[in-house]
Amino acid sequence: MTLTEKLAEAEMQYHRLMTGQSARVVVDQNGERVEFTAINATRLAAYIQDLKRQLGSSAAGPLIPYF
Repeated sequence: MTLTEKLAEAEMQYHRLMTGQSARVVVDQNGERVEFTAINATRLAAYIQDLKRQLGSSAAGPLIPYF
């Protein structure tokens, strides 16, 4: 699984968690199995930011041009 695929999966799981859908299990880059619930959502968010950092993405979100 590529970093881009891992990021997409983690973001999808975070969205599900934040919208009240069932807790999910994610296997992180170290092979650690982690079940995310509302209590440890910050850990999932940190994992997403780490993947973005590895991909060289900005944590600030999409760039929106304005004139």
